[in-house]
Amino acid sequence: MADPPELPETATVSVPNVRVLLLDDEPVNLHVRCAILRQHGYHCLPVSTIEEAMEHFDSIDIAVLDYHLGSGQFGTEAAHYLRRRRPHVPIIILSATLDRSFGGVEDMHLLKGYSSVDDLLLALSSFEAKRRGAPVVVDARDFYYSRISLAIGSDVLVQIFDDRGVWLYCNDTAADYLGQPRDWFPGRCVFDEMPTLMRDWREILQTVAHSRETYIDRTRRGLLTIPCANEQKVTWSVLAFPITLHDSRPGVVLTARILDRSPAFYA
Repeated sequence: MADPPELPETATVSVPNVRVLLLDDEPVNLHVRCAILRQHGYHCLPVSTIEEAMEHFDSIDIAVLDYHLGSGQFGTEAAHYLRRRRPHVPIIILSATLDRSFGGVEDMHLLKGYSSVDDLLLALSSFEAKRRGAPVVVDARDFYYSRISLAIGSDVLVQIFDDRGVWLYCNDTAADYLGQPRDWFPGRCVFDEMPTLMRDWREILQTVAHSRETYIDRTRRGLLTIPCANEQKVTWSVLAFPITLHDSRPGVVLTARILDRSPAFYA
């Protein structure tokens, strides 16, 4: 087996007395995950089997369990044992698929291969509050909307609105096109902030959100009343489709990408 990859040196963050159980049957995954968490100040207990994990149940604060283990074992088995023995210890399940048969014993489910290190660190930070007895509210909105954007593609402008035109999410590509940092958009209304630049999207957004219809526009007009530089010869594909927001309200995903450019554009 090849040696585990070397990790870049980073400053260690102090997280006092937080003992994290890491269960994974893949040595490389276990090494990398353990090294990252230790760099951020967590005390890690790496194990590769359920039997090993059970030996540490009485001394841990948080458990991070891989779902698919070798020899026909699953991380949820360890989760059930841990929940019965110490019901207040937070549990994070890592898996490659969303499987609703987990049974609800986990406090959080992160998609392995899609969930970033930041997602795991944020979850651990939230559950550290739970370990201290404080109530925990995990805000999954950005995680939810960013996964939609990831599925659509990084070269596509992606914006997510409620039915009033308030931004819930804007990806990097759309933010660059609109000239603002990503964190500027959430909570602002597009019709208040860009009344002259945005075409009359109000009726389109409301119609899509409430009728559940889909809007498609493949023209040269793009998104803005005043096109960006060199955009006159660009043909855009604009798509707006309905979505149910994280709080069950109707919303709209507005996407746009360049279909083609006129030869004159390159002259």
